[in-house]
Amino acid sequence: MENLTFGQYSLVYNAFSFTFATMAAATLFLWLGRSQVGPAYKTALTISGLVTAIAAYHYFRIFESWEGAYSVEGGIVTASGYAFNDAYRYVDWLLTVPLLLIELILVMRLSQDETVSKSFKLGGAAALMIVLGYPGEIATDIPTRVLWGTLSAIPFVYIMWQLFAGLGASINSQPENVRELVKKARLLTFASWGFYPIVYMIPYTNLSGSDVTVGVQVGYTIADLIAKAGVGVLIYMIAVRKSQAEYGDKV
Repeated sequence: MENLTFGQYSLVYNAFSFTFATMAAATLFLWLGRSQVGPAYKTALTISGLVTAIAAYHYFRIFESWEGAYSVEGGIVTASGYAFNDAYRYVDWLLTVPLLLIELILVMRLSQDETVSKSFKLGGAAALMIVLGYPGEIATDIPTRVLWGTLSAIPFVYIMWQLFAGLGASINSQPENVRELVKKARLLTFASWGFYPIVYMIPYTNLSGSDVTVGVQVGYTIADLIAKAGVGVLIYMIAVRKSQAEYGDKV
């Protein structure tokens, strides 16, 4: 483990703690919010809450692992001898990233065939992206990280293309009062997902040692907050507005 300053250790520690609390709160908000939407959109909110619930669990484990990897005495941070387990993050992504795409597809209420087709294609591509990225994440040399990062970028580009080309045409079929929200959810997904490769490439920069460790952990944490809790709130807003338009006072 890299030697950290007290400020660096505290920054990551507090980021993990804040994210755990946010994901847990978002889970309660989304699941309790199911009573505010019509039957067609309850599954989308259930999955959105499941995403944040899985993330909350893994951030709790990540927090514990970070706390166990270092000992702090008198403001001095030293490695405890226990390795920080970053695999929790990839296990989380393997479960949640496909679900993030599926919740967006479900809230658009496409035809059954289109929903199933896009869910399998995008969910499968998302899982492949995570699996290919992990060997590079744990690699100790830059060439290996570049190789697996490049391979992981192939399904990533496909997903981004589908979000804009594949789902773009479907936005015009949405009720007028939610089209802008759907576009914002799609753009927020694109922006947050685009941030992950940037963080992945931090080791390629002039940064080294503890700066890389802190940059990667805080960067991924920010991206997770936006992609899961942030997009989840937008999914809720879309579901509420569509329910009002389609079900009226029957919700």
